Amino acid sequence: MRDEVKTTCPYCGVGCGLIISPTRDGWAVGGDPDHPANLGRICSKGAALIDTIMAETKRDFRLLEPEVDGKQVSWKTAIAETADRLRDTIEKHGPKSVAFYVSGQLLTEDYYVANKLIKGFIGSPHIDTNSRLCMASTVVGHKRAFGADVVPGCYEDLEIADLVILTGSNLAWCHPVLNQRLRAAREKHGTKIVVIDPRKTASCDIADLHLAIKPGSDVALFNGLLAWLDQTGNTDLRYVARHVSGYEQAVAEARADCPDIETTAKKCGLDLQDSADETGSGLGKLETLFNWFAAFERTVTVFSQGVNQSSSGSDKVNSILNCHLATGRVGKPGSSPFSVTGQPNAMGGREVGGLANQLAAHMNPNDPVDVDRVRRFWKSDALEPGEGYKAVDMFRAIETGEIKAVWVMATNPAVSLPDADRVRLALSRCPLVIVSDVVNDTDTLRHAHIKLPASGWAEKSGTVTNSERRISRQRPFRDTQGNAKPDWWIMTEVAKSMGFGKSFKYRDPSDIFAEHAALSEFENDGMRAFDIGIWRKAKKSAYDAMQPFQWPASRKNQPASGSERLYGDGIFTTSSGRAKMLGVAHIPPQSQTSHDFPLIANSGRYRDQWHTMTRTGTAARLSAHRPEPLLEIHPDDAARFGLSDGGISRVKSKQGASLMRIAISDAQMPGQVFVPMHWNDVFSAAGGIGRLLPPNVDPHSGQPESKHIPVTLEPFVPKWQGLLFSSTPVDLSGLPYWVAATGPGSMIYEIAGSEPMMFKSLLPIAANEDDQQVIEYSDSKKGIHRFARLNGDRITGALFVGPDRQALGRDWVSNLFASAQIAPPERNALLAGRMPDAGAINDRLICSCFSVGLAAISKAITEQNAVSAVDIGRLLQAGTGCGSCLPEIKEILDDALPRAAE
Repeated sequence: MRDEVKTTCPYCGVGCGLIISPTRDGWAVGGDPDHPANLGRICSKGAALIDTIMAETKRDFRLLEPEVDGKQVSWKTAIAETADRLRDTIEKHGPKSVAFYVSGQLLTEDYYVANKLIKGFIGSPHIDTNSRLCMASTVVGHKRAFGADVVPGCYEDLEIADLVILTGSNLAWCHPVLNQRLRAAREKHGTKIVVIDPRKTASCDIADLHLAIKPGSDVALFNGLLAWLDQTGNTDLRYVARHVSGYEQAVAEARADCPDIETTAKKCGLDLQDSADETGSGLGKLETLFNWFAAFERTVTVFSQGVNQSSSGSDKVNSILNCHLATGRVGKPGSSPFSVTGQPNAMGGREVGGLANQLAAHMNPNDPVDVDRVRRFWKSDALEPGEGYKAVDMFRAIETGEIKAVWVMATNPAVSLPDADRVRLALSRCPLVIVSDVVNDTDTLRHAHIKLPASGWAEKSGTVTNSERRISRQRPFRDTQGNAKPDWWIMTEVAKSMGFGKSFKYRDPSDIFAEHAALSEFENDGMRAFDIGIWRKAKKSAYDAMQPFQWPASRKNQPASGSERLYGDGIFTTSSGRAKMLGVAHIPPQSQTSHDFPLIANSGRYRDQWHTMTRTGTAARLSAHRPEPLLEIHPDDAARFGLSDGGISRVKSKQGASLMRIAISDAQMPGQVFVPMHWNDVFSAAGGIGRLLPPNVDPHSGQPESKHIPVTLEPFVPKWQGLLFSSTPVDLSGLPYWVAATGPGSMIYEIAGSEPMMFKSLLPIAANEDDQQVIEYSDSKKGIHRFARLNGDRITGALFVGPDRQALGRDWVSNLFASAQIAPPERNALLAGRMPDAGAINDRLICSCFSVGLAAISKAITEQNAVSAVDIGRLLQAGTGCGSCLPEIKEILDDALPRAAE
């Protein structure tokens, strides 16, 4: 495949178009200027996609052959074993003893086949997706208010709005391309931007106001806003009278909850001194927000996981929608609520019924008419009415033995679900665990009886749907590796082997998409918003040439105004045609602080990482920005718990414990800490946060509460700390603290221990290599030890140990592994622990797009008189790519310039 290929990014829900171009050594990736989602822009993760593919040539991490009970087998055997064991489970325990747990990383065609197979032909309702952890509360909120799971707006609204509110959304790190578009709009039009978030995030860099609300108080804030809008006459009562029901009840509930600004501020923690900053007091900022919301008709409220991942997430969503409905600001240019999706195809999964409380094509499993309709379309006798188990309940049913077989696809629930140790226990007890994955080692795969190798992103063909309802093609540009197969093919072959072949005659993803489109149109009188019927008979050639489009794309019921925005005419997809406002009340998070657990931990993403790092963790430039999971904590709390910056802390909750490096930061409010979501047992000894999370869920959506974890902290004081560099993976399971990161030439391990040991034993020994030697330096009195293992003149391992954290040029050492030989000065530098470039010691990456570190930026400030982010961009290119590093560059400038002036 040597022609230029247009495809779609596999990361967040922005759904950026990419152009993959062949080069002499492989491929180059760039943004597609014609794709409406990104208009040529790209983020640091997207820019490093080829790095993650090329990493396969350096490390053996792909799952390339099917395995059954630990032995490699042919696909014929793997399919037969999978089908036979599923059939045996069903015969012994009934169809409801089988469950699928799938992922927003699947393509829509994969998702469709999975849903059809388990619900329509196996006869089990138990299929859920990791979108349950991401967007389930939004689904409930949309359906309760609009009658359908519809995002009414589009990305252009961010650019033409006068006011954009980011609530529970760190757009700068989690959806960087949208943040680029918003930043550009602010510079061009002066857009007002408000960030509502308990901590000061990178998104605050472009904000006019930051409201550091108390964690979990979103409903109180938006109830206070709704009550104030009603009291001050700033609602659109004419719009409400024509298009909305439930207004009086919702306003009455809001008034009872937050009758005035002062009460709202108190419930949101904005009456405290800590909520004040240079822009004013918390109360003053709240009043400004209310006045701006009233003044600017073109207002967009962007919300994401900070709203969704809550035990009251559904009510949070509806409290936001209530304010927009009360002012008539839904589906109009620059004026709409906007849910930004976390995964590349969470929306596509919702369209095919991937959630346990959904049916295909946005139909309802609890509606007998919908169930009968799908049953007739699929020609299925097995489809039954009713919902399946949502994610947390599904794994509880696996633990108790009610579910005997689970098929996990493209996700890692042993890491991402709450109370993760209990999830692992459930998987260990399950008689049949089938896992389809791209990589050969995850925390979940370690429990699999059957492992099925799935095609990777660069090898797959299908469609995804982004946050603005835009369906785009994902196209392959490399041959399938090893014996991996597309997920839809794997499931189709299993379906045939189970006797369902007549209903699974798919030859190509285009066949599946056409069937999916036909079902969306089937007996659809316009009451189902999701309708892509124009594609029902599309041929493969049309499918292959598909341009990005937004749904609905209906033959019969296309809105007169098009599909760019929905509900702008005030007609909603409910039986009455009216939207519904719901009365909701502020309910505190289920788990609260106590004497034993006095702090609240918030969790979230890092800029350059994704989910559980199975892809991003293989790229050196993505690993360099945050090579370890950091516990971010306010200075007052650090002093209270005896923690020092750069030290290690044990983080404990009622469920479990983690170990993390400490980063003291004023961005955290007192009483709160932040922990990243990405680390797991493949990349760390104890860096995962799933073990900390309580299994609290929203009663309507079943979405876990991942943003409010009561914890306590204690210092972990090791007797020694070290840096280990290795050309091959190292088993460090005996150490209490280790974190693995991909370096430019080797793996890099931060390690620490509480007991003395034979440090040389940590150096990996290459198999079948006789010409090996170890050079070393030791000072036992000072506890300093340095080792390098050589194979001829080539370095294969290096270890630096001391009583404190090692100060080294990590990249300099790692790059030595790519050299055919190391020179005597380099050997001496290794043993001396002195790097040739002193500025590179403990340098950290700031700009991933152009691989610019702190040392280079500091040098530009002190030696080249850089005084602004524009200067840094001109001199180093840093900040001129995706722009997500600009807040850090500005912080560096702010810290350095006063000292430079001195």
